[in-house]
Amino acid sequence: MRKVELGQTSLMVSELCLGSMTWGTQNTEVEGHGQIDTSLDHGINFIDTAEMYPVNPISPETQGDSERVMGSWFENTGRRDDVILATKHSGEGLAHVRDGARISSKTIFDAVEGSLARLKTDYIDLYQFHWPNRGSMAFRKNWTYDPGTPDKAGIRAEMEDALGALQKLVDQGKIRHFGLSNESAWGTSQWLRISEDMGLPRVAAIQNEYSLLCRMYDTDLSELSVQEGVTLLAFSPLAVGLLTGKYQGGAIPKGSRRTFVDSLGGRVTDRVFPAVDAYQAIADRHGLDLAQMALAWCRTRPFKVSAIFGATTQAQLKNTLASQDLVLSDDVIGEINSCHIRHPMPY
Repeated sequence: MRKVELGQTSLMVSELCLGSMTWGTQNTEVEGHGQIDTSLDHGINFIDTAEMYPVNPISPETQGDSERVMGSWFENTGRRDDVILATKHSGEGLAHVRDGARISSKTIFDAVEGSLARLKTDYIDLYQFHWPNRGSMAFRKNWTYDPGTPDKAGIRAEMEDALGALQKLVDQGKIRHFGLSNESAWGTSQWLRISEDMGLPRVAAIQNEYSLLCRMYDTDLSELSVQEGVTLLAFSPLAVGLLTGKYQGGAIPKGSRRTFVDSLGGRVTDRVFPAVDAYQAIADRHGLDLAQMALAWCRTRPFKVSAIFGATTQAQLKNTLASQDLVLSDDVIGEINSCHIRHPMPY
């Protein structure tokens, strides 16, 4: 499987990254282990998790179980060196994780120690902040986003405090690199500026939503990615299953995410299903699988991308893995570009 550099770290990660957020709810530990085995057999070396996972639903009873599944696989196999491992600090908002405390030097050390214990490892390759303390435009919050009162000095002080804690953890060998999630171009630029000014850990990657149906990243973060050498970890590259076509015609397959969250996090709109139909028509004209086309498209972008995918069955997993050999023709890319103009940001 082809690999891309993770930021400016010289660490090479596979262009597909196995996501873990179903392990512990929609998938058992055994199924999670099977997904890891199959993915590594097909050339994947990059796995993403988070202390707040699993989801669907998120609950205090299962919080941390996805990391525990990863940890038991490490314990059973001894293959820690075969995986580039990413996890996340939950940040503000989840009452059952440190009472919803913000990201700070006070919470970072406890969060990392908790993740290391669950993951049964001595180090984390990429440690990410799941949400900015100041708020985020992710998950349709851009519809009503308010940047609030200017507080650049306060925001910078929080960032300096967090980066100082990360530096200590790097020095201790407990984390190797630092990443963001659900961040904006301005926020990422501030993290980069502070790291350069103070010689602290530099942003290697940003994990934001990105797919044929959600291309906010193209408007400003794409330029930042190229100019600053920050890799996109694209979550929901299949738009939580919409780009498989399985929800077309009102279908809700048993056990799918839509059986838990009907709106798919605000992605179900009047415009989304016609957009999926249009992309399906492109795939059909060229004899392609829609999901594989959507994943292959991520590799055509002008910035470095590793697409994070999830699966609840081995059949889904193997269909995703088959996309690694698909190269889209200029005709297909041209039709996708035209489709995007006709169906911009359908959610």
